[in-house]
Amino acid sequence: MLPALIAAAVAGYVLGSIPVAVLVGRARGFDPRDVGDRNPGYWNVKDQLGPRGSLPVFVGDVAKGALAGAVGLLLDDPAWGVAHVAVGSAMLGHAYPVFAGFRGGRSILTFVGGMAVLAPVPAAVTVAVLLLVWASIRSFAWAARVGVFGFPVVQLAFESKERVAATGALLSIIGLRFAQAHRGRSDP
Repeated sequence: MLPALIAAAVAGYVLGSIPVAVLVGRARGFDPRDVGDRNPGYWNVKDQLGPRGSLPVFVGDVAKGALAGAVGLLLDDPAWGVAHVAVGSAMLGHAYPVFAGFRGGRSILTFVGGMAVLAPVPAAVTVAVLLLVWASIRSFAWAARVGVFGFPVVQLAFESKERVAATGALLSIIGLRFAQAHRGRSDP
């Protein structure tokens, strides 16, 4: 199973390393790592270009995780968690992209794409919850937080504890990226 793990890790990392936000930003005359919150991800590009202009970043970042998940499932042996390794590697590629000087984003949409493939029923339920929260409080940012960090709770209703634990490991990548971004700020 080691060859499958290695193949999943390499494929996921290469997919994740495609710097969609940087490519879209440069096509529009800026590098997202130099403007706004300096995060090369969807939210910063949305702040610069608006929802329509940033849609390719949203789709691209979700697609990286979904494609990595699909590759992982093709190679998967559930006992080894090959599919989760592929998605985790895509998230690491997004966070530390070889094609963009290892300056990447927080991996949220890459996680979302991966979970849509690896756990489609919990993902669909979580999207419904996200939409309800968004409609209730009118804050997509908070609804997204509820969706991402509530996902393992929803997943637990449908899948094994082992799969939920693997999802928790993936979420730790997002937590690490937020901690690194906070530490890098110059304001107190």
